[in-house]
Amino acid sequence: MENNQELIKQVTEKAERWLSDSYDAETRAAVKAMLDADDKTELIECFYKDLEFGTGGLRGIMGAGSNRMNIYTVGAATQGFANYLLEAFKDLPEISVVVGHDVRNNSRKFAETVADIFSANGIKVYLFDSFRPTPELSFAIRRLGAQAGVNITASHNPKEYNGYKAYWSDGAQIIAPHDTNIIDNVNRITDVATIRFKGDPSKIEIIGQEMDDAFLAAIKTLSLDPEVIKRHADLKIVYTPIHGTGVKLIPDSLRNYGFTNIIHVPEQDIPSGDFPTVVSPNPEVPSAMAMAIAKAKEVDADLVVASDPDADRIGCVIRDNSGEYQLINGNQIVMILLNYIMLRNRELGKLTGNEYVVKTIVTTETIKAIADNNNIKLYDCYTGFKWIASVIRDLEGKARYLGGGEESYGFLAEDFCRDKDSVSAISLMAEICAWAKDRGLDFNQMLLDIYLTNGYSHEEGISVVRTGRTGAQEIAQMMVDFRKNPPKQLGGSPVVTVKDYADLNETDCTTGKVTKLDFPTTSNVLQFFTADGSKVSVRPSGTEPKIKFYVEVHDRMASKDDYERCNRDAAAKIEAIKKDLGI
Repeated sequence: MENNQELIKQVTEKAERWLSDSYDAETRAAVKAMLDADDKTELIECFYKDLEFGTGGLRGIMGAGSNRMNIYTVGAATQGFANYLLEAFKDLPEISVVVGHDVRNNSRKFAETVADIFSANGIKVYLFDSFRPTPELSFAIRRLGAQAGVNITASHNPKEYNGYKAYWSDGAQIIAPHDTNIIDNVNRITDVATIRFKGDPSKIEIIGQEMDDAFLAAIKTLSLDPEVIKRHADLKIVYTPIHGTGVKLIPDSLRNYGFTNIIHVPEQDIPSGDFPTVVSPNPEVPSAMAMAIAKAKEVDADLVVASDPDADRIGCVIRDNSGEYQLINGNQIVMILLNYIMLRNRELGKLTGNEYVVKTIVTTETIKAIADNNNIKLYDCYTGFKWIASVIRDLEGKARYLGGGEESYGFLAEDFCRDKDSVSAISLMAEICAWAKDRGLDFNQMLLDIYLTNGYSHEEGISVVRTGRTGAQEIAQMMVDFRKNPPKQLGGSPVVTVKDYADLNETDCTTGKVTKLDFPTTSNVLQFFTADGSKVSVRPSGTEPKIKFYVEVHDRMASKDDYERCNRDAAAKIEAIKKDLGI
């Protein structure tokens, strides 16, 4: 009780500073209401800490307070970012940034706040005229030769959230040393009076259609079989943006590729930060795809595709063996896209032995088998497309990038953009559907061919959510416990290798031998590998209050008829592994 009173005293003192004239009337009123309330829960949650500017930027619930997304937390982040840009590029005659945003509530307001602050600091701003897909911001940074970018988005988080993604001159989200340098500068902004909110309109240039056209033209160059599209131009493609930014470009990109029969879900074409037709605007969640699947059944669609609110992630639904529409997972999406890209490049005689693909460490190992079978180099990297972008940057001019992806429904087919891109991924997925149909295959049969050739795998992601002030502590303790007492066996198979990316140590559990992992930095991730090929990865989420488990099991298929048996065995094994993990 005494500790709780001390906490209330601390947050009260902090909140009272937000009643000064430096804050607008709406904010002051909201803070005063929290201070006056008998229940101090909201006051504590809004002020018990500062919303942290992490290695990718900000993400949090919108509202008044130091632990909320609002113009003051966004303002402090931008002023700190501006200060670092002025220091890092002091020799340039003009520094420029690109600013974009998604459809979320307050996103335009936050984007205009960001533009005003940069311009007030003498930095030129290219501000999109309206919401745009996240990958177009990355593309625009590179095309305009800007030094940085900011996108206001909380991706597929619930509607209460918003976020702030910081980008560097290569179009990728920031990594070392810029991430920690920006964080240091942001942390120095302790007084709201030091934030330059009054913009300089002469420094702000509005961009829009011309950039859209350039981006779509670049994506068209990724097509590997335009002739097959001509033969199947009327392919029935159901697409939903789930109320998000994809409505702006994805139907145009599909038409640009040559597809003529794009079927909309009208209710979900309406851009809205309230995401009114779904509980969660996440194409990974079956319920978010329900309306698109219903439309597919109505029109007998060949393919169902979706993008998340900022249109960097792709969702995909195909027909299974029984003809039912089923959501495929992110690993399968990456497998299908990379398999096609490798196969078509080989058919077109474009493989020289100097190509590569990239996946994240938590993404299925079946992709390595596909790459090995095509004699293509595969690079593993940390979770997050900034790390895939880092590999592309390191190999620029030395090797040709074919594609890269991660299990969380992200894929990047191009190097002219450096963040995951559902615009290109959906366009290519439609092309693959046409390519398969041209060969008398449906998507499901093509997927079975991949498993038959490269080995069967089944993956499941489990998230354990721990919200609020105590949630972060519980998640941290779970990681400590797994390190102190790693599992000896998982699903009936002994753990033979443990990789701990926090200290970059790989331990052979049989011999006790420890070797160093070759990664650019440390990360709070643990991996357990078993004798039968199963892999379990554990990490706290960097953007949401949860700890994530990625479970992957493997098998061999004797024939396509063996698929259902593999599915049953895999489901049983994953349940056993979850029990062993205590989740």
